[in-house]
Amino acid sequence: MTYNVEIKVMPLKDLLDPQGKAVLGGLANLGISSVSDVRVGKHIQLTVEAATAEAARSVAEEAARKLLANQVMENFEVSVA
Repeated sequence: MTYNVEIKVMPLKDLLDPQGKAVLGGLANLGISSVSDVRVGKHIQLTVEAATAEAARSVAEEAARKLLANQVMENFEVSVA
């Protein structure tokens, strides 16, 4: 079967997010002052051929651990549709 898998990669909460700070500054420059924090991450979509949804999740988690996320600085979440 074919599964659509989404991986959300975000910087760890305790680490500085320079992209998020830059976006926050840009929003303030545009007069949008009600936003108090911004975190910038990655949204990755995979199409996975697997026997089961759990097997597709396993493939995506392996891809995230080995390539898509730097686990020293980022965490990730996988969802299968």
